[in-house]
Amino acid sequence: MSPKKLGLAAALTFALSNTVVAEEQVLNIYNWSDYINPEAVTQFEKETGIKVNYDVYDSNEVLEAKLMSGRTGYDLVVPTGSFLERHVQAGIYAEIDRSKLTNYANLDTVLAEKISRHDAGNKHNVPYAWGTIGLGFNEAMVKERLGEMPLDTLDLIFKPEVAAKLADCGIGLLDSPAEVMSIALNYLGLDPNSEKKSDLKKATALVKSVRSSYKYFHSGQYISDLANGEVCVALGYNGDILQAQSRAEEAGQGNVIGYAIPKEGTLVWFDLLAIPADAPHPEAAHKFIDFVLKAETAAGISNYVYYAVANTAAEPLLLDEVRNNPGIYPSDEVKANLFTQNAHTAKFDRLLTRAWSGIKTGR
Repeated sequence: MSPKKLGLAAALTFALSNTVVAEEQVLNIYNWSDYINPEAVTQFEKETGIKVNYDVYDSNEVLEAKLMSGRTGYDLVVPTGSFLERHVQAGIYAEIDRSKLTNYANLDTVLAEKISRHDAGNKHNVPYAWGTIGLGFNEAMVKERLGEMPLDTLDLIFKPEVAAKLADCGIGLLDSPAEVMSIALNYLGLDPNSEKKSDLKKATALVKSVRSSYKYFHSGQYISDLANGEVCVALGYNGDILQAQSRAEEAGQGNVIGYAIPKEGTLVWFDLLAIPADAPHPEAAHKFIDFVLKAETAAGISNYVYYAVANTAAEPLLLDEVRNNPGIYPSDEVKANLFTQNAHTAKFDRLLTRAWSGIKTGR
């Protein structure tokens, strides 16, 4: 090769290597709203020099719609286990390269084994956080309307005569058909993962029977609304409701927010870090995953968002109010009454979407 050509080749190699380096200086994250301490993102940027672009969503369905369309430009997303399960089947995610994760040993192996039911060998995910879906309530408002009735029951949202007493102060439900209908099925004594048409009809009839008492369906609004007294009951994610509790205390307006894991049983979920197969900056994504796996980072996330993390190294760094809160880290007895959600077939999802639309519109 002539010196001129060698020079050109060297220039091209230099340009390409610079492009790779430039790519690694950017990280596009798509995560749930109110789900990380902003200081953690700042710290990651400071440690690595990588600029983070951080977008948020409030339901798995929104995330899935983007992922299925392809070319999202995101490097890291955080689907719930059952959704990741079918995304893996569709080839949406790249495999995680554990050789790039120096903190992988910090993971809770017992919880990792449970998560592997969604992703054999956990090849495409690293756990971010886990928790339950339960009942958030304004203690004074609910007691005024229901007296001394126990509040650790889904009767608050699924029993028409009970929900009707709460309609004036407001009931908010997650806008998450897969999760809400799974909980409704379990409440009826049916398999929460059933895909039988007859079972779906029963669950749909149940929710429709109480629909007039619901103020809205939304997967994020209830945080501020519980804290401000705009709603008195919400079926939501435990960490969100505990954030509402904290905000209400800070506001000092007299709103005392409680959280209960329903005695009938409820869904336990795992949110998982995953790298889309077409991620433009996979190296940066691995660096962020390893950063999240650090004991200090994981504990900081749990202390800030009030969700449990599957990180044993983080446990000594948890605040007492977090570690000892049964709404965040429930007892083994309560855990035994929790169920996981399986991925749905495409056929059932169409039926579920149609049923959910009918519920929301009141048709």
